[in-house]
Amino acid sequence: MPLRLFAACLATLLLASIPALAADDPVPSKCMAIAQALPDVTYASFFQAQTFVDGDVTITYAGHSTYVIETPGGVRIATDYSGIYGSDPLPRIVTMNKAHRTHYTDMPGQGIDHVLRGWNPEGGPARHALVVDDVYVRNVPTDIRRFGEMERDGNSIFIFEVAGLCIGHLGHLHHRLEDAHYGAIGRLDVVMVPIDGGMTLSIDAMTEITTRLYSSMILPMHRHSTPIGEFTGMMGDGFAVEFRNSRSLTVSLRSLPARPTIVILDGV
Repeated sequence: MPLRLFAACLATLLLASIPALAADDPVPSKCMAIAQALPDVTYASFFQAQTFVDGDVTITYAGHSTYVIETPGGVRIATDYSGIYGSDPLPRIVTMNKAHRTHYTDMPGQGIDHVLRGWNPEGGPARHALVVDDVYVRNVPTDIRRFGEMERDGNSIFIFEVAGLCIGHLGHLHHRLEDAHYGAIGRLDVVMVPIDGGMTLSIDAMTEITTRLYSSMILPMHRHSTPIGEFTGMMGDGFAVEFRNSRSLTVSLRSLPARPTIVILDGV
């Protein structure tokens, strides 16, 4: 059994041994590398997080930095949602970052149950810990460049824990990550990485982050005019590269590639 799958299965068994959580208890994260207290969780349904331990998760590249994640329980999530991509059919959960208007909207539309902004409009870091049916969504705050200066806690990395998988979206990341960030992120089986080469971070910096995360599956996004080979070449021979002629893929804990693989979906 691959080490990553063994570790995930062990975490699932440990989680199963924990008594049922009350609505005001924190949710144990199976993806976090360092055990620590989580912010108060919001339960949006009567299902406990990760009810569907196994099953396929569908990931679709909608455009720009928007990926649509569909869980085995039927929850639809759109990342960096501006309303341009991923709105049909309407998702139940959307995440946003405010670096540019192509990553958020002030009018997400009726019918979206949960709008998770990567920043706190009232100041300070955004804190999300949301359970909806079979998915647990949390965030790790990061800083952004605005008007030539760094704004603390202006964006977030969002992490989706579903079907035993840890799926991360790096968002509009503007700085290298520190050890505390990696600890808060934890294990990522699938990571969505911006490779624009400068609007977020340089390819060199993004390669460093992606290599340290060492996810089984890397999904590039936010590419603009950067040649895809510039990113894949810098990642080196330790990562396989796979081009798909579809905008969608299905993945489960058992179907993760044995070798870390950069998967380029159609449209990226």
